[in-house]
Amino acid sequence: MIEVFKNSTLKFNNKYYNCAIGANGIKQDKKEGDSTTPSGVFSFGSIFYRKDRIPFINSSINSIPIEKNMFWSDNPESDYYNKLINFNDKTSEVLYKEDNTYDIFLVINYNTKPILKFKGSAIFMHITKGNYEPTKGCIALKKNCFLNILKYLSPKDKIKINLN
Repeated sequence: MIEVFKNSTLKFNNKYYNCAIGANGIKQDKKEGDSTTPSGVFSFGSIFYRKDRIPFINSSINSIPIEKNMFWSDNPESDYYNKLINFNDKTSEVLYKEDNTYDIFLVINYNTKPILKFKGSAIFMHITKGNYEPTKGCIALKKNCFLNILKYLSPKDKIKINLN
């Protein structure tokens, strides 16, 4: 189990890591665009990675190479809201980024079953920007820390995001 705390600390296998969380902290009642990280216990989806930047993923979790036509819909008006798509859906998260934040990311299964409109989308664990710059709701780590965690994370593991 990964645990995330409001002081921007992540715990996994009895080791603590610095991380970034949403600019407005952790919240139980997350809404689309509020820049908060949702609290709760969630399973994980697939790992997505840029194979031109990360040639090998050492993880037992399903891994998918990111292609230039991959997006994640964050348009709450869309039938594709909070889903992986291969077109830009009015507003979408571009997955093939110029910066390194999405060189590798792990989907956190928040608002997935069922998907509720305006409840929040594209909640990932990814590489931090700068010196742990706050996110729009994701959890971000230094690349080497993230890759180390992925080595030991199993498909059955969960993430617990704490309000305190």
